[in-house]
Amino acid sequence: MQMNMPPRSTTRTIRLTRRGRAALIATGAVVAGTAVAVPLLTLGGEEKPAKPATLVIPEGWRAGQVYEAVDKALALPPGTTKKAIPRAKLKLPNDAEGNPEGYLFPATYPLPEKATPEQVLSTMVDTANKKFNGAPIAAGAQRNAMNVYQAVTIASIVQAEAATKADMGKVARVIFNRLERGMPLQMDSTLNYALNRTTVNTSLSDTRIDSPYNSYQRMGLPPTPIDNPGEEAVRAAINPTPGDWLYFVTVKPGDTRFTADYAQHQRNVAEFNARNRSQTAAPR
Repeated sequence: MQMNMPPRSTTRTIRLTRRGRAALIATGAVVAGTAVAVPLLTLGGEEKPAKPATLVIPEGWRAGQVYEAVDKALALPPGTTKKAIPRAKLKLPNDAEGNPEGYLFPATYPLPEKATPEQVLSTMVDTANKKFNGAPIAAGAQRNAMNVYQAVTIASIVQAEAATKADMGKVARVIFNRLERGMPLQMDSTLNYALNRTTVNTSLSDTRIDSPYNSYQRMGLPPTPIDNPGEEAVRAAINPTPGDWLYFVTVKPGDTRFTADYAQHQRNVAEFNARNRSQTAAPR
């Protein structure tokens, strides 16, 4: 995200520069070694691929990616897992209104021989509840005057925006500082979620889309998490690094710059844009 105007408490034209990297997101299932070493043969003599014994859900995957991964791991038609959500009776917070985004906890899950999508999703949500509702996170959320669901929502933005684990606490602090000042978050990651994409290039027209996830136009947090954050992002959301930062941009890998000064931020953005243009123009 790139801010083009100095900050005002309620303006909708301020832009917060997002980190200068795109998350590399796989669309298929990430699986550990299977329990079957020798391929099974069908009656026709064709090899039948063995089902994986475990399913790995990376930090930061969106719910849609998780559904696709479960479908592939269980050798089910596309869309089966998503359709199973109402039948799974997931133990989600009331604020989630049945949407498991944010609560499909990133981890390695065993896949029993006759596993169903409902069972796999329930295990993910139960794991999230154990992690999120324990004393450290629940108490940390309360200490910051928010509920656990709001903490998970902030963590999901941190997960999407932070270029490194070391930056997570600072990104969380930017979110808190902007909320406390009544400023829109203006995070490109929420726009990317609304548009179902991953990019660091956000146009002016993108910032005008009509969506509850448009944090350029809407005040406060998005209505749900925008991905499924890991433990470190959640810890950052309840223990943000002390600081007065309002802006950040990753100029190049390993060089994320946080500042409270708008003029300095604009210089950082200019450097990021110049570097982006030179890389785009470079012969391939």
